[in-house]
Formats: sequence, C-alpha cells, structure tokens
Amino acid sequence: MMGAYVIGAVMMLVSLLVSQQLKSRFQKYSKTPLSNGMSGAEIAQRMLHDHGITDVKVVSVAGQLTDHYNPLTKTVNLSEPVYHARNAAAAAVAAHECGHAVQHATAYSWLTMRSKLVPVVQVSSSLVQWVILGGILLVNSFGTSLLLFGIVLFALTTLFSFITLPVEYDASNRALAWIKRNGIVTTTEYDMSADALKWAARTYVVAAIGSLATLLYYIMIYMGRRD
Repeated sequence: MMGAYVIGAVMMLVSLLVSQQLKSRFQKYSKTPLSNGMSGAEIAQRMLHDHGITDVKVVSVAGQLTDHYNPLTKTVNLSEPVYHARNAAAAAVAAHECGHAVQHATAYSWLTMRSKLVPVVQVSSSLVQWVILGGILLVNSFGTSLLLFGIVLFALTTLFSFITLPVEYDASNRALAWIKRNGIVTTTEYDMSADALKWAARTYVVAAIGSLATLLYYIMIYMGRRD
C-alpha cells in the first residue's frame, strides 16, 4: 500500500498546485467587470434561452466553486459569487454549466454514458478501499481473488474519471463558442474566460491521471502475487 500512498501524495501535490492556479485565475478575472454588465445568472438564462431550453432553472447555491449542473433536478446551480457577479470569471463558469444543460438536452453521448455510470461508481467508491486493503493483507488465494475484485471496482472509478474529461471539455467548448458568437464578451474578456476554463479542466485531468497511476500500481501488485 505504500506505493499507493506515494502516488496519492504526488498527485495531491500536483492537484493542490493546479487548484491554486485555478483560484488565482478566478480571483484575477473576477476583478474585470464585463463590458455588457450582465451577471452570471443573466448569462446562464440567456444561453439556455438561445438553445431553446425552457425546463431548466438557474439557481444560486452557497460556497465558492460549487457550480454544477444537476440533470435530475434540471437546475444550473451557480455559486453565489458567480450568480451575482458581473465579470469574466462569472461569465465563463455560468456558460460552462449551461454547456452541460445543452449536452443533456441534446443527449450528448459522453454525458449519457457518464450518467449511467454514476450509481455504479457510487457503490464502487464506498467499497473499493476496504476490498483492496483486504486483498493485500490476506496473502492467500482468497486474498488474491479479493484484490482482483477490488481492482475491477477501482477500474470503474478510473473509467469514470476519463469519461468525465470529454464531458467537461465539450461543455467549455460550447460555452466559449456561444459567448464569442453572441458577443457576450470582448476579445480580452474572452481570453480571460478561456484561460479560467482551461485551468478548471486541468483539475479533472490531474484526477484522471492520478486514478490511472493508482490502478496500474494495484495491477502490478496483483501480477506479483500470481508469479
């Protein structure tokens, strides 16, 4: 298990650095008022309207960087700073979350696949740590089988992480294309929005790479047991 902890520590450090860059970018771009004066909520509502989506609500939620789209309740949930703010960072986040609503409305294949995996991954995530630990501690045939089962569970969470990548990048691409096409931002504001979303996407990339590295480590342990 020591190798897994080392991988985890390294990826945690990288994730921390990326998160700090993300927060730094958002703080910087939050100081740039939008030339059109629109708030994050207004931008979200307009993007939904422009895509003919009438059954999704834009609501405010507590916290920072807690923005998300909920396909079950059909709500674009914007953190309070994004919901009320009128700056480049808020424009980027609001449009990105609406990008997920557009994906849902158009049955975007990667989002559909990701949604189907959610209940499976929730169960896997709650069991995988204990199953793998048991498989490593029990140095017998049952332990080896248990370890293999744990690897399968962990592979599902890794798959989920990688499926999330095209979902997030596509939502950002939809958002940026829309705000540019409709003149929501100036050229300078567009560059800020694109940079903010780029750093947000990198948090998912780091998570996926970390999950894959850990999965490969567990597979190496299993292969060693079989030799």
